[in-house]
Amino acid sequence: MDLTVLYRGPLASCDYDCPYCPFAKRRDSRDRLRADRAALERFTGWAAEGRGGDRLSVLFTPWGEALVRSWYRRALTELSRLPHIRRVAVQTNLSCRTDWLDGADARKLALWCTYHPGQTPYARFLGRCRELTARGIRFSVGIVGLEEHLESARRLRADLPDQVYLWVNAAEGQPYTDEEAARWTALDPLFPYSRQPHRSVGLPCRTGESVVSVDGDGTVRRCHFVRSALGNLYDGSYRAALRPRACPLAVCDCHIGYVHLESLPLYDVFAGGVLERIPAGYPDAVPGGGDGSAPGGTGGGDAGTALVPLPRPDARPFPAPLPFPGPSPLRGRAPGR
Repeated sequence: MDLTVLYRGPLASCDYDCPYCPFAKRRDSRDRLRADRAALERFTGWAAEGRGGDRLSVLFTPWGEALVRSWYRRALTELSRLPHIRRVAVQTNLSCRTDWLDGADARKLALWCTYHPGQTPYARFLGRCRELTARGIRFSVGIVGLEEHLESARRLRADLPDQVYLWVNAAEGQPYTDEEAARWTALDPLFPYSRQPHRSVGLPCRTGESVVSVDGDGTVRRCHFVRSALGNLYDGSYRAALRPRACPLAVCDCHIGYVHLESLPLYDVFAGGVLERIPAGYPDAVPGGGDGSAPGGTGGGDAGTALVPLPRPDARPFPAPLPFPGPSPLRGRAPGR
């Protein structure tokens, strides 16, 4: 069985103070941090065991910033080296150092990085990206589509290698005029997928069958946004509940949710990079020095690699998005993720 797990433990602290995020500058108590570490180590132990030929992909989707915590860096490193792990990835603001990646298998580890203007110097964030490139690490970079972020996004697109995908998340609860959306789509051709929520009720979704969400207690749910439990990871009770399911929610407006809808073509769009939000056609790693021989890299491309054009959302039919008159009907979405 191939299973994708989105793991989110108790960690809810972040070193940034983004005004659009409810977890900005939140501090976890020592007890909560200890509980988070214990929960992660338990999960890592489960993932490391393997299950009779099962292949596992893991995306860490913490409320807070994970990579400033040593136990997340260690978990990513250890999991990347296991033969039955297909991919291990994490959402991060990229505020931590990058030298820990030298111990990981760069063929399997990937980063989903978000730039938050005003929270870190631009040169520092770009420098981190260049360090990832030098190490041959596969990564995407994104930004929240707020008007005050537009020039920063344009600057990022100009300064990042073409082989690094720059994505744009629609700001939660914000409607976009066609003119405004066009400016963001010029930077990210896939922005229209994020612009409005997607109808999902009654539509088939891979969550609950080949994709699940797991919390720190091991409770398995189909995704982060549907609260009903399928069972527990550690007693194996969730496995009997895995089956094709239709979405019970009216709409889905978060990428880590709607990317799994079968009514959307996003498994084709992101083939090989669903976890790290990298479309098909991008190299396996961004080579350092332009010669494809970055330390720890896979040699998956070079500076002259021609990228496959990103398909526009109107290239094939799918259910029309809902109007977006106000705040999202979903709860628990972290802006910028």
